[in-house]
Amino acid sequence: MQVKGSIAIVTGAASGLGAATAEVLANAGAKIVAFDLNEDGAKATADKLGGVGFGVDVSNGDSVETAIKAVVETVGIPSILVNCAGIVHGERIVGRDGPADLAAFSKVITVNLIGTFNMMRVTADAMSRNEPSDTGERGVIINTASIAAFEGQIGQAAYAASKGGVSSLTLPAARELSRHGVRVVAIAPGLFGTPMLMGLPGEVQESLAANTPFPKRLGDPNEYGRLALHICENQMINGETIRIDGAVRLEPK
Repeated sequence: MQVKGSIAIVTGAASGLGAATAEVLANAGAKIVAFDLNEDGAKATADKLGGVGFGVDVSNGDSVETAIKAVVETVGIPSILVNCAGIVHGERIVGRDGPADLAAFSKVITVNLIGTFNMMRVTADAMSRNEPSDTGERGVIINTASIAAFEGQIGQAAYAASKGGVSSLTLPAARELSRHGVRVVAIAPGLFGTPMLMGLPGEVQESLAANTPFPKRLGDPNEYGRLALHICENQMINGETIRIDGAVRLEPK
């Protein structure tokens, strides 16, 4: 995939991994379309990078379909999609006050897994109408899993299940979309310096970083973005979930 001149949609682009990825792709010459539930945040990222921003609820079919239609009509057909939008929720399955909140579990699955699929299905449909490159490629979709998909901790049932679903979605989606020349890859980040983690007390951040074999620090969101860029450029990467975690493995709690 030639990134320069391509149209790249990034969800969760108002902050964290999404904002960093949008910046990395923009610096490589992509036209950025920033999606976020926080419309002002999406537009702020887009304005900084010379792109366009939309307020989009990735878990809502009408919201995504309307946004992708607007992108195609006003910017063009995207050839890159990076799904970074997501939420977290910590709760034990059986807690001191009884069973876990089913609505909270459902919301995490809806945003992280169904939202990823929702973006993929609508964007892949648009990508299928791209003119193929000399090698037949029309697009690449990068979804965000997590190392919690493989080593979910106590209290992470909802988050781990949602990210496990994203990882499991990767191969069947890559196989199916191959007929359209669209690749599908997932990135499973470890402990990264996103707003969620950076909001924790300093000693907690230091403890998390100390558990990472090397380098002993939190990941930089730009490192996630650079991996996303490499996936776009390396056509043989397809149907795989790639860990980026400094060799850390999560303990039970």
